[in-house]
Amino acid sequence: MRTAICTVFEKDYHYGVGALVNSLYQKGFRGVFWAGYRGNLPPWARDIQVKNEYQEFSIAEDCVIRFVQIKTWKHLGFYKPDFMSLLWEKYCPDVDALFYFDPDIVNKCRWDFYENWVSRGIALCGDSWYLVPANHPKRLAWKEFAENNGFVCERELNYHYNSGFIGVHKSCKSILTLWQKLEEIGEIAGYTNLEDLYADNSFHNSPYLYGDQTYLNLALMLTKCPLTTVGPDGMDFIPGGTIMSHATVPHVKPWRKKLMLSALEGNPPTITDKLYWQHSQAPIQLYSKAKLIGQKLEIMFGSAVGRFIRRSPM
Repeated sequence: MRTAICTVFEKDYHYGVGALVNSLYQKGFRGVFWAGYRGNLPPWARDIQVKNEYQEFSIAEDCVIRFVQIKTWKHLGFYKPDFMSLLWEKYCPDVDALFYFDPDIVNKCRWDFYENWVSRGIALCGDSWYLVPANHPKRLAWKEFAENNGFVCERELNYHYNSGFIGVHKSCKSILTLWQKLEEIGEIAGYTNLEDLYADNSFHNSPYLYGDQTYLNLALMLTKCPLTTVGPDGMDFIPGGTIMSHATVPHVKPWRKKLMLSALEGNPPTITDKLYWQHSQAPIQLYSKAKLIGQKLEIMFGSAVGRFIRRSPM
């Protein structure tokens, strides 16, 4: 199976991109990683080769990152389906499957697991807000919005999926157009501001079209494409995960976190924090050796302090 991986990023999220690529490479991914960026290229991407409409950075003999500059007014969260569609149409039309990962995810499992996974349908991970029954008032509001705009609900869903990861086989790539179209209709109707991913008014007011994730979950209700899903353990939202680890809101991103200070405040290093630093140096070196040693010491100290604080009486 010919596959490719993609993400979108800006500002300091390049640190997350580096760790994500490292973690995927170390678990067997070989090929092209497409990175849509807004702003500047990462400082760690040296000796870049300029191609036709992208810039290529070789991380190993058989693996490259291709940077594509993004020019959009949308929040990059809302741009995910646009970017995936663009890649399939223009940059990698020959791939059989395309995977999107948020740049604050670290991979944990072998790459062949993902290829087997996507061969069975649209690959998805459960969100921390996982159980959302078909008769949940918010889901019913999403369904009503879709039906009022001419869509037909093809299936009832009881679970809610995180938009930080999706694997799509080319036979199901119509989900991307549907996801994008729903977002744009939501903005035209005044329910969503595509420049503001987490606008309060969209969260609290019907039809509760909050962020790109809600639109993805609605799109899943409107397609007949098969789904293949794992629970919230797939992103380490609950213990026992073996697939990936996701540093979602409200957690501080691992590359920004002051680990010792955070531990003293009662927040010891998370699984994602530890995995991030484990994958920060190879094959892409994101930090100096001195910085890495310092962070490892902070993780050790923070983990010890966290155990002590949890055991202390309130």
